[in-house]
Amino acid sequence: MPCIDIHTHIIPEHMPRWSERFGYEGFIHLEHYAPCRARMMKGSDFFREIESNCWDPRQRIRECEVHNVDMQVLSTVPVMFSYWAKPLDALQLSQFLNDHIASVVQTYPQRFVGLGTVPLQDVSLAIQELRRCVRELGLCGVQIGTNVNQLNLSEPCFDDFFAAAQELDACIFVHPWDMMGGDHMQKYWLPWLVGMPAETSRAICSLIFGGVLERYPRLRLAFAHGGGAFPATFGRIVQGFEERPDLVAVDNACHPSTYLGRLWFDSLTHDTAMLHYLIRFAGEDRVCLGSDYPFPLGERRPGQLIRTAGLPQETQHKLLWANAWQWLKGAPAG
Repeated sequence: MPCIDIHTHIIPEHMPRWSERFGYEGFIHLEHYAPCRARMMKGSDFFREIESNCWDPRQRIRECEVHNVDMQVLSTVPVMFSYWAKPLDALQLSQFLNDHIASVVQTYPQRFVGLGTVPLQDVSLAIQELRRCVRELGLCGVQIGTNVNQLNLSEPCFDDFFAAAQELDACIFVHPWDMMGGDHMQKYWLPWLVGMPAETSRAICSLIFGGVLERYPRLRLAFAHGGGAFPATFGRIVQGFEERPDLVAVDNACHPSTYLGRLWFDSLTHDTAMLHYLIRFAGEDRVCLGSDYPFPLGERRPGQLIRTAGLPQETQHKLLWANAWQWLKGAPAG
């Protein structure tokens, strides 16, 4: 049974020292301190340790073969979004990352598909880079964050970006980052355990209540981590919409359930019962394998949850392959 993983992250093995190039701090650089190992650093602050499978496509292919994954969708590590940076600097960084992903896809077209990143702090530059990603680099779409410097994705300033994505038939993968309240819950890894699920729900609710999905009905949006907290709290979301429309339905009067069949979710729920619920909630045509490879909060053996959840073969095929192709290409799997 063919298998494609829509949620995997990659970073170039060697990057410029962006802080030195641009003249201010905050950018990620890599310190390679041992064979096949490196530290992601923000200035002098440690961010994350990574191994060669985060940059070496040959190592990724070897691990994919072990896990029976035929193809990965590549996207950058979300900390690289750099929405906080000066727009032209973020554009230059985005171009570097996108050129790298495109080169990997071009070298191994049977194993990888690419998503770009764009400087959403300047929508005109983001649209410019989105067009380059799709028309020149051959990427299927882009990965974006759940907020842009704490602006919700429903803000009118982002409308032109979503209009351009729809026009270009580009898919969008929405990944949590810059978690709200993160400064107040640093202990116990809570930004990743609590903040990330909340961020994803924040993004989905904003897109629904802000009318973005109503204005751009052909957008193909997929959300990381099984939609975060959104599926589990949908009943509460509906209750708020129905009981206090004066607070919730102020920009879009359409019921939230209207949009469930139009959103894709990755399968990264870490729990069989939750995966079954997600399939019932979103529809078996709207859930795709997503592992968060190669990071520790991801699925250790990509696809194992789907393969061992007792799903019918036809449903497995949809989750492991066909649904992803529909999201990526807007067409049935070929």
